[in-house]
Order: sequence, then structure tokens, then C-alpha cells
Amino acid sequence: MSATVFPAPRPVLADIAGSKAKFPIRRIFCVGRNYHAHAAEMGVRVDKSTQEPFYFLKDASAYVPSGSTIDYPPQTANYHHEMEFVAAIGQAGFEVPEAEAESLIYGYACGLDMSRRDLQFKAREKGHPWDLGKNFEQSAVLSPIVRKQDCGTIHEGAIELRVNGQTVQQSDLKRMIWQLPEIIAHLSRFYHLQAGDLIYTGTPEDVGAVKSGDVLEGSIAGVGNIKLSIR
Repeated sequence: MSATVFPAPRPVLADIAGSKAKFPIRRIFCVGRNYHAHAAEMGVRVDKSTQEPFYFLKDASAYVPSGSTIDYPPQTANYHHEMEFVAAIGQAGFEVPEAEAESLIYGYACGLDMSRRDLQFKAREKGHPWDLGKNFEQSAVLSPIVRKQDCGTIHEGAIELRVNGQTVQQSDLKRMIWQLPEIIAHLSRFYHLQAGDLIYTGTPEDVGAVKSGDVLEGSIAGVGNIKLSIR
């Protein structure tokens, strides 16, 4: 085996509910503006008849397990929560028909797409990529993955986030503009999806800023709970 000039990064491993086994994270895909009400609060109207889903990516190293305490991130004064339904991909697929898309799913999880909103908006105004606002350390929080074989296929259910005990986001997965089979089929036209990929499917309305000392607690019916503390 060839030597490396410095130690190779260790695999990023996520927890699986009810199992000692781990889920190795390969890539993190995030769907933008997948609830009409959230798109509206971002100043955008989504017309599914004329538009397609769009995505941004986060590095696997952005992963944070539920229950963690993390630092308020650098270079932002507007740090936002975004509660999301996450699909964990368990097998490879390319150009997958929508009718077969759910066969790729290993399981589901609750996610928090933490965002440096001021940096995201600054980039958006200049037509620049969103990386500084979205793809940064500790920005992809994830609950333990619930295996599809244990919970069945999930198409709907309440999604909620509370900050310091007060409900701030509340919706239902059935309100997503593009449902999970549509997302997987569309995304697989552009990428060879692989086991270990995660898909954060977008956030409902009422995203907002958090500050040091806040405690975030979220839930998705049939999936589980997620918790994050900001130092």
C-alpha cells in the first residue's frame, strides 16, 4: 500500500437507530426551496410546472450527531436553523425511474441544515455559489438513521422544530413540492448515487436565527428526534 504524506481522513460514520453498526457518509445533497411557504419567505416563488429541483452539497465532514453542543460559527451574525427530513441511500443508482426510486433508500433521519444566512444572501445577491453560507463545519446535524425495514416507507408526517421549548417550525412532509421519489429520480440523472449518500429534502417555513445558549429540539413523525445546543 502506498504511503500518504499525512494521515488519511477517517470515514465519517453516522449512528443507526437500534444497531451497533454505523452508516458511512459519502456525500450530503441538500434540496433548496422544497416547501412553497419557505420559498416565499426567501422571496422566491416556485412553479413546479416550469421548474426543476435544485441542489447544493455539504462535505461529509460537516456532519454533527444529534445531541451535540457546537460553537456559534465564525464570520456570521445571522445563523439560521432549518429542520429537514433526510433520506439515507443504501444502494447505487443512476437514471433511476421514479417508480423504482424508493428501492435505493436505506432509511430516514431528522436533519438540521444550519446556515450562515447573511453569507448565503450576500452570495446570492452577487450570483455567487452558496458554499460559505451552507457548506461549513458542523452545519449538517443528523439524528440516528431509522432503517426503512423497521419503519416502512414514509411519505407524510408532522415535522417540527422547537428552540428553547418554543415551536418555531411546524409542517407536514406531504407539503414538500418535490416528494422523495421525485427527488431521487431527478438527482440520479446528474449523479451516480451511491450507498452512503444523504439527501436533506428541504425545510418548511419559519426558519430563523439562533444564538449562543439556544437549545434546538426537533421531531419527525415515524422518524425520531434531534437535538442541538449552541455554545
